[in-house]
Amino acid sequence: MLDNYGRQINYMRISITDKCNLRCRYCMPEGVEILPMTDLLSLEEITAVCRQASRLGIDRIKITGGEPLVRKGVVSLVKMVKELPEIRQVTMTTNGVLLKEYLPELKAAGLDAVNISLDTLNRETYQKITGKDHLNDVLASVEAAIDSGLRVKINTVLMRGVNDREWTDIVELAKNRPLDVRFIEMMPIGAGADFSGVSNRELLDALKRRFPEPSEVPHPHEARQSQGDPQPHEALQPCETLQPHEALQIREDPQIHGNGPAVYYKLPGYQGSIGFISAIHGKFCGSCNRIRMTATGDLKPCLCYGTSVNIREILRQQGEEAAAEILKEVIRKKPEAHCFEKKEDISETNKMIAIGG
Repeated sequence: MLDNYGRQINYMRISITDKCNLRCRYCMPEGVEILPMTDLLSLEEITAVCRQASRLGIDRIKITGGEPLVRKGVVSLVKMVKELPEIRQVTMTTNGVLLKEYLPELKAAGLDAVNISLDTLNRETYQKITGKDHLNDVLASVEAAIDSGLRVKINTVLMRGVNDREWTDIVELAKNRPLDVRFIEMMPIGAGADFSGVSNRELLDALKRRFPEPSEVPHPHEARQSQGDPQPHEALQPCETLQPHEALQIREDPQIHGNGPAVYYKLPGYQGSIGFISAIHGKFCGSCNRIRMTATGDLKPCLCYGTSVNIREILRQQGEEAAAEILKEVIRKKPEAHCFEKKEDISETNKMIAIGG
């Protein structure tokens, strides 16, 4: 289905819980109120929404949270959604703590790919960011997911003064493993607004110094607007002391890596690729193909704005056909662009844990 700006909306991100087994400082710090289960859509209701969405042309579903693997029945949900005739792909974003345990069942249920959030490879820093000591569990899940044959992406958010010096180590994850490392600019939503993120333009400049003359390979549906060059930050300066690999350059990566707005680069000698999701410094709204649904059934056409339509009670009281009409309305009214570059215009006041990734 097309929205009012002619964009094909074929991708839906669905949060299935606001609970999480970590307490990441920029997402779900201590003290966040957890909703009662009666406020959440049941697994059958989520499947019903996916069924109606698929009839409108949405054929790709991302299951998120909170942490989706803490929701009882998540494997059954993956199976139910994947069995819908029009659904081509079901993927998941997870913090990876429980992934290794659930991996065989998820694979059998039809999960196609997994995104694993990982902001550091340092155990002490991991505890500082997440409040928990689960780094080894996450790293084991990364290796298990690769071994299982799932497509694996690592999602990293860099924060100044916290983990911004670790980008070179994180990039190295893609050297001997067939996975993608994606750097995501900090979203100024909820607790994230209290942190200073690292511009992906700045990070790419540092990558260029290590591997001269990169060739950008945009996602086929991407259209971007220049936001100006950021000033370098001293935390990235140690990269300048690295000797550029002689005659090594970033080369074009012709593969399609997924459904999102990441721009990918292929590094010489690396099995995987390096991606950048730049909501602040690489606006990609012209090619946005998604809507979101929270665990409580709030349909959100854009992450930036507080505007949403609740589908839960309509589904419960009036049935699936009425819910389908709400989906159509949300798709049609999707805004032309976000405003993350102008904090004063952001109207979303909920924390990320309540919205879904």
